[in-house]
Amino acid sequence: MTDHIIVTDDGFIRTIQFNRPEKKNAILHAMYAKITDAMRDADVNPSIRVIVFKGTPGSFTAGNDMMDFVKGQRPEAKPHADSQPVRMFLKALPEIQTPMVAIVDGIAVGVGVTMLMHCDLVYCSPNASFMTPFTALGLVPEAASSLLMPAAIGHQQAAELLLLSKPINAKDALRMGFVTRVFKASKLEKKAKKEIDALAALPPSAVREAKRLMRRLPEPVADRMAVEGKAFSARLSSEEFTEAASAFMSRRKPDFSKFK
Repeated sequence: MTDHIIVTDDGFIRTIQFNRPEKKNAILHAMYAKITDAMRDADVNPSIRVIVFKGTPGSFTAGNDMMDFVKGQRPEAKPHADSQPVRMFLKALPEIQTPMVAIVDGIAVGVGVTMLMHCDLVYCSPNASFMTPFTALGLVPEAASSLLMPAAIGHQQAAELLLLSKPINAKDALRMGFVTRVFKASKLEKKAKKEIDALAALPPSAVREAKRLMRRLPEPVADRMAVEGKAFSARLSSEEFTEAASAFMSRRKPDFSKFK
């Protein structure tokens, strides 16, 4: 069971890999628990600057394992309890302050799609497809996707996914702004890693603060400018800015590796 989720740390980067290829990486309750633990731990670990989600060739994740999911809905399983692994995972997604990146090759279904709305960067191959069959199963969207997806790609585009339960391909996902970049399958890992390494090399506190600002709820422009101004002023006295300014003046490359 533990091998179904592989957690590895490489420098500043923690990778959480779905590893159940024989079931297209469908997620079991125990897998949710391990993913959530890995996310929460990374978020309080000063050595981790980026969290990466990926699957196996041909499958990001098929979403919930339906047999396991149905068992979890039985009364004795207390499906509405906040301690349910899937609920703990969904609760964690918007609370994680560490930048999150997804690498998608092949299918992403259900929660495998809605979790992407909480990722800051999404890289995929031309083989990727995205489907949220909630209505087809008599269900409704989750993970705040009914809010985040229309806001990100527009109501009509989101309706194809959330109302029609219609899959979209990588080309359309890029056109909609649903993914960041599409790379050839053979180069996906290498290209994505280059971008992830660049993100991890940036000033970590500044990146987290920028993410926090981007994830704020909509508010009047003047109010947002005031919030940004306060944060900007605080950053001017940070050690990260001092290093960046010093490097600029010295015409050298800044080194943010010592910051946490």
